[in-house]
Amino acid sequence: MKVLLINTAGGEGSVALADTEVITAEVLPGRSSSERLVPVVRELMAERGWQLGELTAVVVVSGPGSFTGVRVGLSAAKGFVEAGGVPLIALSRLALVAAAAGGDGPVLAVLDAGRGEFYFGEYLGRRCVREALLSAEEVISADAGGLVVTCEAKVMESLGVLELRLVSEPLAGDALPFALERIAVGEFDDAASVDANYLRRTDLEIFAKTAPQKAAR
Repeated sequence: MKVLLINTAGGEGSVALADTEVITAEVLPGRSSSERLVPVVRELMAERGWQLGELTAVVVVSGPGSFTGVRVGLSAAKGFVEAGGVPLIALSRLALVAAAAGGDGPVLAVLDAGRGEFYFGEYLGRRCVREALLSAEEVISADAGGLVVTCEAKVMESLGVLELRLVSEPLAGDALPFALERIAVGEFDDAASVDANYLRRTDLEIFAKTAPQKAAR
């Protein structure tokens, strides 16, 4: 088994090669993902003598997170999939943040979405219960006393009323357990249709939140 894993959705990008465990990995500091991602993948694969067509799957963290970072990673992953004729697996960054807490119990993962909103994911082990874009008030209301985690200090500051646990920013290799489960059951994504996971609100939700404000004028 040969798996290429890519994560450029967070503050730093990372790439890993794995079979049943991570073999080699490299971090792409700061905003260097857009320039370094493809060359680093080529270098790591060349060092191992791997060819794109030999890959069991290309795994990419498809968001939510940095708009530019998510697009860079997803575009590169789709390119590798097309060039090698191999399957694609797209995973949520929220799932990796939740998994960093460990255990099989319910975990709420929270990430900053800007403009006073938060990316929110409720997980039971590796199973996603729901993901949504929520306001601070909605996140606080969603907390039923369970474990709430984030990998961003900014979220800790913004939601200080919650008992949040700060975990490490997930790296590409952290996606491997999810990928192995998906590979085992042949659950892959359609590279042509899979899109970035931005968790934006629907028009109906936006209009529902703004309607009372318009009526009060």
